[in-house]
Amino acid sequence: MKLSKSALSLILLSLTAENTWATQPAAVPGCQLKPIFMEDFNDLSIDAHHIGPARWTAHTPWSGDFGDAQFIDPGPQGPFSVKDGILSITAVKHADGKWTSGLIAAADASGAGAGTQYGYFEVRMKMPPGPGTWPAFWLAALKPVDSSDGNVEIDAIEYYGKFTAAYQSAIHVWYKDQSKTRGDSKVITVPDGSLVAGFHTFGIDISPQNIVFFMDGVQTWSYPTPAELDSRMYPLVNLALGSGWPIDKTPNPSVLLVDYVHVYERGAGPPEGCAPGLPKQ
Repeated sequence: MKLSKSALSLILLSLTAENTWATQPAAVPGCQLKPIFMEDFNDLSIDAHHIGPARWTAHTPWSGDFGDAQFIDPGPQGPFSVKDGILSITAVKHADGKWTSGLIAAADASGAGAGTQYGYFEVRMKMPPGPGTWPAFWLAALKPVDSSDGNVEIDAIEYYGKFTAAYQSAIHVWYKDQSKTRGDSKVITVPDGSLVAGFHTFGIDISPQNIVFFMDGVQTWSYPTPAELDSRMYPLVNLALGSGWPIDKTPNPSVLLVDYVHVYERGAGPPEGCAPGLPKQ
């Protein structure tokens, strides 16, 4: 039997479709990611200390500033501005020689905020150039501040401007009894100058089995999930200065650019775990 071109095309199309569907992985029950906090910085929603209606606060809930620049409140002379869907966090050296900068946290001291115990967190940002800068994207336990013992901290990226070809990821478990405090870290190498040359994404996937780190969608590190990770986690972004490195040559001003912060919730998943990260497009 001789087939017309149109009939042959239909058969080939049908076979291609069947093969495509056959190669698509089936959705694993309990592994679906649900967007719960999609901050695209179309407006500025930062309060000094309280969540609601603001989506962010301008200090760590435990009021623990760090580094060589004071984190200050939002306002006309504050460190935060939004333009074209990009948040700028600006560190400035003032006439008295002191620096100010900014931090945003999706939580407050009461334990109110946005986060998830298991799921995926991602930021897209561009680092400021110059030595002395210390920007970071990290997660902390979403609990009232008086429930601070044994809390987990996860650092997706700490970038030290003195070292232009690497950044650090880390996990900490903090105890009031310092002998119980523990953690680990990993240095991630990148092409020299690439983090200040353009935007990049940094992600953290949390499951009962592992905490998996990503840069630009590529896995960079995996660490067993600590037993102390028993609550939701929330995101923080900051531009600190110093961390033990001199800031006498830090550019004034220095600006961290943040495109978005996205949080996706997921259940505990099956015993064998879920594929980490966002599904491949």
